[in-house]
Amino acid sequence: MTDSATQPTPAETARRGRKNNPEKTREDILQAAIVEFVQQGLSGARVDAIAERMNTSKRMIYYYFGSKEQLYQAVLEKLYGDIRGTEQTLHLAELEPLEAMRRLVDFTFDHHDRNVDFVRIVSIENIHYGQFASGSEAIRSMNSNILRTIEDILVRGAASGAFRDGLQAIDVHMLISGFCFYRVSNRHTVGSLFQVELEDPAIKARHKEMIIEAVLRYVQP
Repeated sequence: MTDSATQPTPAETARRGRKNNPEKTREDILQAAIVEFVQQGLSGARVDAIAERMNTSKRMIYYYFGSKEQLYQAVLEKLYGDIRGTEQTLHLAELEPLEAMRRLVDFTFDHHDRNVDFVRIVSIENIHYGQFASGSEAIRSMNSNILRTIEDILVRGAASGAFRDGLQAIDVHMLISGFCFYRVSNRHTVGSLFQVELEDPAIKARHKEMIIEAVLRYVQP
C-alpha cells in the first residue's frame, strides 16, 4: 500500500495537470481573473488573489500573461470573443432580412442578460476610457465583424424593399446594444429607484419584445 504521506496534495495535482495542459491552464487563469476583475475592477484586482483562486503561483500567471494589465486585456478579448463568436453561429446571412434582424436582437438581449460579467467588464473598461480594448487588434477585428454582419442584413433588406435606405450599421448596433446593455448594467439603480424587478420573467419577456419591435420599426420603410 502506498504511504499516504507520498500522495500528492490537491494543489500539487492541479499544478501537474496544468503543466501537461497549457491551454486549460490559460483558460483556468482567465476564468479566475474574470471573477477578480468583475469584483475589484482593474485598479483593485490583485494577481495574488487570482493565484489563490486556482491554487497556483503569481509566477505561473505572469508566465502566461506577462502582467496584470495584459491579463486584463486577455479577459476583454475572451469576453468579446464569446459574444462575437456566437454571433457567427447564428447564420444570419441565410435568413430573410427581417428574421435575421429579429434573431440578432433576440440573441443580444439574451446574451447580455445571461452574461453579467461581460457587461461589468465592459463598464470597467469604459472607466479606463477604452484604453485596453482600443489597444487590442483582436477586439477591433471582432467588432468590425458584427458591423459587417449588420451591414449585410441592411443592404439585403433595402434591396428587397423590407428596409429603408440609408441606415448605418453602427447606429443599428448601438440601438440594439444600448438597451440590452443598460438594463443589465443599471439593473440595481433602476430596480431600487423605480421599484421594478428586472429579473422577473414577465418583465424580461416584455422588454425583449419591446426592443425587437423598436428595432424592426426603425429599419422598416
